Amino acid sequence: MDIYTQKTRWKLYLAIAGLLIIIISLVYTNYLASKLADEERNKVELWVKAQEMLNDGDSEDFDNCDFTLHYELIASNKTIPVLLASEAGKVNAARNFGEENDTNLVFLEQELAEMRAEGYEPIKGFAQNIYYKNSTLLTLLKYFPLLQFVLIVSFIALGYIGFSSARRSEQNLVWVGMAKETAHQLGTPITAIIGWIEHLKMMNEEDKMTQDVLGELRNDVTRLELIADRFSKIGSSPALEKINIYEELDKCKTYMQRRASRKVKFDFPKVEEKEEVLVNINPPLFDWVIENLLRNALDAMDGTGEISAIVYEEKDFVVMDIMDTGKGIPSSKHKTVFQPGFTTKKRGWGLGLSLAKRIIESYHSGKIFVKESIVNEGTTFTIKLPKG
Repeated sequence: MDIYTQKTRWKLYLAIAGLLIIIISLVYTNYLASKLADEERNKVELWVKAQEMLNDGDSEDFDNCDFTLHYELIASNKTIPVLLASEAGKVNAARNFGEENDTNLVFLEQELAEMRAEGYEPIKGFAQNIYYKNSTLLTLLKYFPLLQFVLIVSFIALGYIGFSSARRSEQNLVWVGMAKETAHQLGTPITAIIGWIEHLKMMNEEDKMTQDVLGELRNDVTRLELIADRFSKIGSSPALEKINIYEELDKCKTYMQRRASRKVKFDFPKVEEKEEVLVNINPPLFDWVIENLLRNALDAMDGTGEISAIVYEEKDFVVMDIMDTGKGIPSSKHKTVFQPGFTTKKRGWGLGLSLAKRIIESYHSGKIFVKESIVNEGTTFTIKLPKG
């Protein structure tokens, strides 16, 4: 199992765990809310009974009975909004809707109409109907799961953004440090090899075969110098030049075609048939991107197939589509292929496309992505660069 499959699974596990926490919280909070709602209804019923006993007692009973508890029960309700209405729907009294609203008949009639519209069943008492609403505490408790959900999601989002930002910064430092160190380490042996080649040339000036071999060696060393130069540019701001994109693509195609199987066909735009299209690029780095795409295409085709390219303009961008007839990429991996370390090859570090993305997006202010890919049919990569 590769690191990105593990990463996807951990995200899924965390999402499931977060969902379980929210569900448990919601169920438990609803349980508490239902219990509190029962308690509030019991309080209202006791309040109604206390009111009934005070209203129904005759004068003799009233003088001889102690109604202290009844008055305390009535006075104790300071949180549950209660509304008394006649059978005909006339508001007689109200309590705990607010100091001003308790005497505002227009407001109270609206409240009564809303409760009736919702199908609320009132409590019957002393020739009146008693309507009540949830207390502020119960209302807040019912909304608590939503608040908890928002807080959990916000915490996870902020944590993810923070850790992702820190991880990207760390990755950038590693990338830059590794690239600079690689360029530095290559520099010394390359210089030494150039010196030995020149020395051997002078020692064998009359040997044509030796001179030809040394010439090829010098070409390979020039290639190594280009690679070292590319690495040295990672982490810095490379200079961009106005270059004809058709010429640059043709140069990359020519280089890779010499190293490809003869069974692979290259169908690229012909420079002489196209009008000049200028883009701001750094040639060594841009060529690195194209070579990576072409090398991946060759690997995906196993020595047989076709690689083609087209160039067109789209608003403020020059767009290049590079297509192959290789194995294709599953849709779930279209973004993952640009992650450092992702590779489907038995050999390789999985850094080619990650470097390509960094070069295009960070240094050329462009975009690179998988435009289309069908397994066992082929893949199309798209590069967008600002017009020069």
